[in-house]
Amino acid sequence: MASILILKAGESVTRELTKDETFIGRSPECDVQIESSLVSRKHAKLLCAAGKFAVVDLESGNGTTVNGVRISPNTPTPIVHDDRVKLGPILVRFIDPASAGSARAGSKPKFTEGDAAKPPAFDLNLTDEAEDSATITGAVESGSSSRFGALDVQPAAKLKGILEISRTLAGTVDLGVLLPKILDTLFTIFPGADRGCILLKDPTTAQMIPRAIKHRRPGEDESVKLSRTILNKVLTDKAGVLSADASTDGQFQASESIANFKIRSMMCVPLLGLDGEPLGIINIDTQNPLKQFQKDDLDLLVAVAGQAALSYENARLAVSYAEKQKQDSEMQIAADVQRALLPEHLPQAPGYEFFASYESAQAVGGDYYDCLLLPNDRVCLAFGDVAGKGVPASLVMSRLSSVVQNTLEFVQDVGQAAERINNHMCNNAIEGRFVTFTLAIIDMSSHTISLVIAGHMSPMIRRVDGTIEEFPDDSVGMPLGVAEGLSYDVLKRSLQPGETIVIYTDGVSEAMNPASDLYGVDRLRQMITTHTRKPAELGKAILADVKRHAAGRPQNDDITLMVFGRTADGDDATTIVSGPVL
Repeated sequence: MASILILKAGESVTRELTKDETFIGRSPECDVQIESSLVSRKHAKLLCAAGKFAVVDLESGNGTTVNGVRISPNTPTPIVHDDRVKLGPILVRFIDPASAGSARAGSKPKFTEGDAAKPPAFDLNLTDEAEDSATITGAVESGSSSRFGALDVQPAAKLKGILEISRTLAGTVDLGVLLPKILDTLFTIFPGADRGCILLKDPTTAQMIPRAIKHRRPGEDESVKLSRTILNKVLTDKAGVLSADASTDGQFQASESIANFKIRSMMCVPLLGLDGEPLGIINIDTQNPLKQFQKDDLDLLVAVAGQAALSYENARLAVSYAEKQKQDSEMQIAADVQRALLPEHLPQAPGYEFFASYESAQAVGGDYYDCLLLPNDRVCLAFGDVAGKGVPASLVMSRLSSVVQNTLEFVQDVGQAAERINNHMCNNAIEGRFVTFTLAIIDMSSHTISLVIAGHMSPMIRRVDGTIEEFPDDSVGMPLGVAEGLSYDVLKRSLQPGETIVIYTDGVSEAMNPASDLYGVDRLRQMITTHTRKPAELGKAILADVKRHAAGRPQNDDITLMVFGRTADGDDATTIVSGPVL
C-alpha cells in the first residue's frame, strides 16, 4: 500500500494512503495533520486514481515543491515512488512499492553541509556484498521459544525495560503512532543511542520497508543504512546482532559497505510475530566511541524488542478487529437489504397452501425465491440458485430478483418470460455466475400449472396416492446466464386436490453430516412420500430431517425450500413463510 513519510524534528512518521483524496495541513480536519505554523491549514492534497498518484497545492502560503521544483496551485502534479514533496519547510517522502521500479532516477535532492534546517532523509540503503565473507559472532538468539532472550541474564534490567515499553505503548492502536513511540522508549532505555530505525516486512513483496526513524540530534541528515549481511543474519537466524565497532572490527574487514558506514557501535534485532516469524527489525546505533554497546545491551534490546513486537501485533489485531466489526456491520446491512428482496408473505388463495424457507450458509446468499400475484387468478412462483455463495452470489441474486419482477410486469407467458429473463441475465454477466432457475405460473381457476425449468432439479410432485412424479431430464433447459437467445420448453400439468409440489436447492439434497455423507435425493423422496401432504407441515418436516442428518455440522450451502399445492377436501388453506429467512 502506498504511504508517505513525514520528516520533522529528527523523526519520521508513516501515514498510509487509503483514500482517493488525502488532505494534508495544519487543521485537525485534514486526513494528515502537520503541526507547524509554516504549513497552511489545508496545504495540499494527494490524489489516487487507477494506481497513479498526484499532489495538488491548495494555494498554500509557503508553497509546495516536488523534488525541489515548486508546483502551481490547484494543478495535479504526478508523483512516483521515492519522490520528495516539500510542504513549506516540512519534507514528505512518497513511498509506493507497486511503482518502485519506475521511480525517477536521480530525483532525490542532495543535502549540503549547511542545510541543517532540513529534516533527515529516510532512505534504506542495502548494499550487495557478493565478496563479503564476514561472520557475525556478537549475536543473541531470540527465536519463538525465547522471545525475550535468556531471562536469567540481567533479569532486573530486562524487567524494567519491558515494563517501561509496556507502559509507554499501553492503549496505542494507531500503527503510525506506535512505531515512533517504540523508538522514543528505546532512546530512554539506551541513552547512548544516536540513531534508531524500524523496518517492517511488506506482506506482498516481502521487502523490508522503513517505517520509523529517530535521531538524537534534530536536523541530522542520515539515511537508514544497513548491511545486507547483518539484515540477512537477523531475519534468517532470528538473532540479535551486535558490532562493537563496525569500522574496525575484524569480522567486518571483508565488508567494505559496513566499514564505510562509520558506525562506532550498532545493534540490530528482529521483531518476532506471534508465529515466531520476523515482522521486521529494530536497529539502533551510536557514534560515540565512549558509549559502545555491549553484549548486555544486546540482551536487553532483544527482551525489549520482544515486548515491542507483542505491542505491534496487538495493535495490528486491534485494527483488524475494528475492520472486522465494520465489515460485519456492513454485511448485516447487506443481509437486511437482501431480506427485503424476498416476499414477506406468500399468497392466500382458497384451496391452495404455500410454504417457503430460506437459510443462507453465510451472512448473505445466492438462493432466491419470489411470489407474484398476476391478473385473472394467477400466481407466479420464481425459484433460483446462483452458482457459488456469499457476497458474489448475493449480488447476482439481487439482480435476478429485479429482472424477474420487471419482466413479469409486462410478460406473463411463462416461456417468453423465461427467455427474456435469461437474455437480461446474459447482459454483462460475470463468467461462471450462472443461475439454475424454475419459473411457474399457477392458474387457480383452471387448477393448472405451467412451468419452465432452466438447469434446476425437477420439482417433486407428491400425488394423492403418495407416489412421486418428476419431469424428465430432457425437459430441463440451460441455466440462466449461459447463452442469449435460448428458448425453453413449457411444461403443463393439472393439479389435483391433495397434490403437493416440492422445489428445493442443492443445499437440501447435498447437506452433509460430520462423516461427509450427503442427505441425498432418495431420502428427500422418502420424506415426501411418507409424511403428510400438507405443504406447511411437510416443509417443516423436511427441514427438520435435514438438520437431523447434519448432526451439528455447519451448513455448507444455502438451504432453500418451497412447498405448495392444492388442499384436499376438509383441509384448511394456510400460508407460511418459514425462517430463518437469510
